[in-house]
Amino acid sequence: MSFMHNFLRREDPAVYQDKDSHLARVLGVKDFLALGVGTIVSTSIFTLPGVVAAQHAGPAVALSFLAAAIVAGLVAFAYAEMAAAMPFAGSAYSWINVVFGEGFGWIAGWALLAEYFIAVAFVASGLSANFRGLVQPLGFNLPKALSNPLGTDGGVIDITAVVIILLVAFLLMRGVSTAARVQNILVVLKVLAVLVFIVVGATALHAENYVPFIPAHHVGADGNQFGGWQGIYAGVSMIFLSYIGFDSIAANSAEAKNPQKTMPCGILGSLAIAVVLFVSVALVLVGMFHYSDYANNAEPVGWALRKSGHGLVASVVQGVAVIGMFTALIGMMLAGSRLVYSFGRDGMLPKWLGQLNQKNLPNHALALITIVAVIIGSLFPFAFLSQLISAGTLIAFMFVSLGIYKLRSREGKDIPEPSFKMPWYPVLPFIAFLGALAVFWGLDIDAKIYALGWFIVGLLVYLFYGMHHSYLNKKEPK
Repeated sequence: MSFMHNFLRREDPAVYQDKDSHLARVLGVKDFLALGVGTIVSTSIFTLPGVVAAQHAGPAVALSFLAAAIVAGLVAFAYAEMAAAMPFAGSAYSWINVVFGEGFGWIAGWALLAEYFIAVAFVASGLSANFRGLVQPLGFNLPKALSNPLGTDGGVIDITAVVIILLVAFLLMRGVSTAARVQNILVVLKVLAVLVFIVVGATALHAENYVPFIPAHHVGADGNQFGGWQGIYAGVSMIFLSYIGFDSIAANSAEAKNPQKTMPCGILGSLAIAVVLFVSVALVLVGMFHYSDYANNAEPVGWALRKSGHGLVASVVQGVAVIGMFTALIGMMLAGSRLVYSFGRDGMLPKWLGQLNQKNLPNHALALITIVAVIIGSLFPFAFLSQLISAGTLIAFMFVSLGIYKLRSREGKDIPEPSFKMPWYPVLPFIAFLGALAVFWGLDIDAKIYALGWFIVGLLVYLFYGMHHSYLNKKEPK
């Protein structure tokens, strides 16, 4: 068979339906809302509003969050229709495999794999740093060798990050329903912490901090675009990382009760809640102090509360935030393991990754993502790779947006008619594609170079392994 024949061959959706039928459908709307909110409203809501305000947008940081949310919302419409029509494990990878072909599906899935490997390590390391900051006043200090990644400030291994990742993996290996119960409780606590900041912070606003709302544009000494629409746009590309969590909902659609209802509600509902919280936090934060005060501030929310005389509230909010970071880890590791499982299910990676245990859980796939995340998060400084999360996910988002055109022609035929459809077809899918492309274009050059390197590796894996071991080979005459 020719390369192009293999690259474009498409999986029968009925096969995925059958393969994933062994996964227990135990997740409802509230579980997916908690999963989405817990993953989206993560570390970034306590850090990014201040950072982006100081570096790029000033008080208009709220507009950057809103613009990023609009693009994410457009893509979320496409995700909701795809997930309702094809509730398969692996989200974009499986969908694109069905509508565009195996090669394109692999590219989309490989892009998302970068997101989950790095995002799990990123959040675990952030949680580790915040946890150590909380216990330091109590006199508990780990030596530098056990506090930082290899080669960073005398570090050898971030042992706290290792323990955190292993704890979450242990929880997920006990089953999705157990993890969902923990997730639901932690998400409520985290949202309450955000609301407490908004209410308390609103008592310390100063109108002059909002003027001018959109500062005049200039290029900073570090080359950053600041002010004007250019600064707002630069902020969008930096902020978009915050909104990519709804893919974690779609990745678990094979475990959804009544996916026709739960998937659209979970994806669109969690994004709507997140947008309100992000914009509110951004507006309150820049109103409490001048945006320039947040330059190089890794914890602007806690700092603003303490400087306003609310030290106790700051400690409580930060404490709950640390606990709440577990929700992001649960969501990312859950979704990442389902993606790896789907690769093994299709023979694109070793088939043992697609095997389920006696409880019908893909724990082999979960073990792999745990091991890789531990290595990245505990041994390697990964800050320079963080934008790969946005780069890879945006590429998958573009595929899903355009995939709606292929999906519509098959709905009601070999693919069930979904209860939710992306509105304003055929215009909105293309606008969603253009929005994701625009955000991708705004990423810095390093992110694009790293993304290119990751995709070259992915293409080699497909050429030398996936293409030859794909289960689609067994269906074709030799």
